[in-house]
Amino acid sequence: MKKQGSSYLRELIRILVRDLGILEKSDTSCCGVTISQCHAIVEIGRSEEISLNELAKTLNLDKSTMSRTINNLVKSGLVIREMHPEDRRYVTIKLTDGGMDTFKNIESRMKEYYKNIFQSIPDNKREQVLESLKLLTEAVNKNKCC
Repeated sequence: MKKQGSSYLRELIRILVRDLGILEKSDTSCCGVTISQCHAIVEIGRSEEISLNELAKTLNLDKSTMSRTINNLVKSGLVIREMHPEDRRYVTIKLTDGGMDTFKNIESRMKEYYKNIFQSIPDNKREQVLESLKLLTEAVNKNKCC
């Protein structure tokens, strides 16, 4: 295969997605939770509390998918929903103590994982890789598929 152009970009991204385990559907893919639950826990943990709508927007998911993910996390005892005292339609989502432990575990493991990946890149190429990833994420955000 010719190593240039959009077809090669697609192949590299497909390989990256597979290598990062993003396609993994196992219930224990990320510290004992699914990948989508992992992403939700991290975003909730980083914001301390967040609405379902804000979380869905942040994770680029529709509200029904986000709601199912949160329902499963509530059943697992990792998050709680709290009604706003003045507007019962506004629900905030927070981590429980167990959810906070899971969040800290995820953050610790991911910090080590990405540190190892970063250190595997030659020193003189690290800034180039970061700049390229930044450009790629910006381009992806401007050009949504399907």
